[in-house]
Amino acid sequence: MKRILVINTGSTSTKIAVFEDRTKCMEQNIVHSVEVLRQCADLNAQLPLRQQAILAALQAGGQDPAGFDAIAARGGTFGMVQGGAYLVDEALLAACRAPVTSHASNLSAILAAAFAETSGCNAYIYDAVCVNEVENIARMTGLKEIRRRPFSHVLNTRATARDVAASLGCRYEDMVLIVAHLGGGISINLHRNGRIIDLCSDDEGPMSPERAGKLNGKSYVDLCYSGKYDRGQMMKLVRGKSGLLAHLGTSDAMEVERRIAAGDEKAQMVYDAMLYTAAKSIGALAAAADGRIDRIILTGGIAHSRYVTDYLTQKVGFIAPVEVMAGEFEMEALAAGASRVLAGQETPHRFRDLLKGE
Repeated sequence: MKRILVINTGSTSTKIAVFEDRTKCMEQNIVHSVEVLRQCADLNAQLPLRQQAILAALQAGGQDPAGFDAIAARGGTFGMVQGGAYLVDEALLAACRAPVTSHASNLSAILAAAFAETSGCNAYIYDAVCVNEVENIARMTGLKEIRRRPFSHVLNTRATARDVAASLGCRYEDMVLIVAHLGGGISINLHRNGRIIDLCSDDEGPMSPERAGKLNGKSYVDLCYSGKYDRGQMMKLVRGKSGLLAHLGTSDAMEVERRIAAGDEKAQMVYDAMLYTAAKSIGALAAAADGRIDRIILTGGIAHSRYVTDYLTQKVGFIAPVEVMAGEFEMEALAAGASRVLAGQETPHRFRDLLKGE
């Protein structure tokens, strides 16, 4: 039996779980004080307090901090990598300490390395936020200065894709799947031959509870130069203060559905518009695969809603059968990835080899 500690850092939380092989025996969502985090000079300055919080949670849960066979961590935004496992080595740690984009997910590998040293084991990240397997034709844009740098909810969508394939008695690598992650951000990706070959990310696809999604280019440029917003404010507007929140004053999908049930026509119009854009994105990815799709999978927190899944199934069910895998399975996906490495079923990549172009 192999014991695996899973670490998944968010902006104000640190999720941990302990697995014995694939069985979860402990899970805790550690919420950090926003006031305390604000006193930290930068993300890296948060590491000591997060490490102490993890240690305290493990001890309170009766878990030996030195008794793990592997540490599995969420991968961050430190570059462009392949899917799957990466060994947390010095090259990867250096990239996480000075990432391409500042994001709390980069702390996971650094924390994992500390606990791996205590246990005398290896730490791994799996299906990092910055996984980019998109084909070259799908990375081109109409501006030669810009190439698509697509991000999506890789960890959860690949985990659900594997589960659906297994439930059908098929290999994930042999299927063509469209997976829609429906949460605070919505991303939709196309899986073929075990790779995510194209996607609609949460800033170029559907509107979502807190994000604007794809915008009219001219209007967007006009707003950027309107004098109302600086760069930081504009970024926060389209990625945090838009979508359902902008139109309805809430990003809580269940609250919007309660308003709809009470007869709020505006709420229904906005909510349906969000789902309409999600359906269009699914259709676009189906076209990218010549319409040959084995399954469409709906996952993420909002997929718990029958209103949402019925709407999308009605819109896109003609493309392929629709499977619902509601919720998020990131902790399970991280543990499963590390378990495959420990069992010799998967060989971890080395970030240093990527830097060498190997």
